[in-house]
Amino acid sequence: MPELPQMQALSERLDAVFAGQALSRYEPLGFHGLKTAVPPPEVLIGAPVDHVGRRAKYLVFEFPNEHRMLIHLSNAGRLDIESPPKKTKPKGSAVRLVWGDIDTALLLREHGTERKAGWWVLAPGDDGPLGRLGPEPDSRQFAEFVRTAKDNRRIHTLLRDQTTVAGIGRGYSDDLLHRAHMSPYATLTSLDAEARERLLAAIQAVLADGLERERRRTGGLSENKLGEHFTVHGKAGLPCPECGTDLARISYESHEVVYCPKCQTNGKVLADRRISRLLK
Repeated sequence: MPELPQMQALSERLDAVFAGQALSRYEPLGFHGLKTAVPPPEVLIGAPVDHVGRRAKYLVFEFPNEHRMLIHLSNAGRLDIESPPKKTKPKGSAVRLVWGDIDTALLLREHGTERKAGWWVLAPGDDGPLGRLGPEPDSRQFAEFVRTAKDNRRIHTLLRDQTTVAGIGRGYSDDLLHRAHMSPYATLTSLDAEARERLLAAIQAVLADGLERERRRTGGLSENKLGEHFTVHGKAGLPCPECGTDLARISYESHEVVYCPKCQTNGKVLADRRISRLLK
């Protein structure tokens, strides 16, 4: 799933293209795409985009009539910039948004079969799904939470909870816990003050590094897989970039957690839920 660095860099590229441009039409290409019924998308037609920003993993298109349009890519959604707009309907397509003055379109499509990627049209004052989100990772609110909270959830789980901190997913959770030399099974309650500060520093450093790398992309966000910028995520079995130990994985039904047994768990191999125990 695209996470904060991918979505922030993407929002900057889209803002450079579409800010000041008026949406001329939209072409629904899949019944699953639009997540709202009121107001209808027609309220955006003819309105120029004030700004394209980001909140958590959502793209936020702001319009002068105070309506907003959100796009969320979920696990496998992708955005193509088409100039000029195409007339094809690629597999998994949800919607094509066309800006007529610059003869350019955004195509929202999705790999796989889940069909969770989508777009929202929000009325003035309506936060829609944004209202359920927690603070951003670089906020004072989240820093205070890490420093003071008595939370017994595993840190990897906590970081992926968008109501606790918004914008981090599985990939950067793996990388930042590796940077912090911290087990994905650790909890906040098990960390002393020094370890909590180390975790905060790792979060900021890894997300900043990720954003720097993501800003090297051009165009939309079209690649099937987006793991080339990760340090350890998705690289189980390869040598740890710090110590050379083979990276290990914890496998779940729909995802995996990657970590270094030497750097993060003092040589212990963590068992996944299917085994439900810790191997010595």
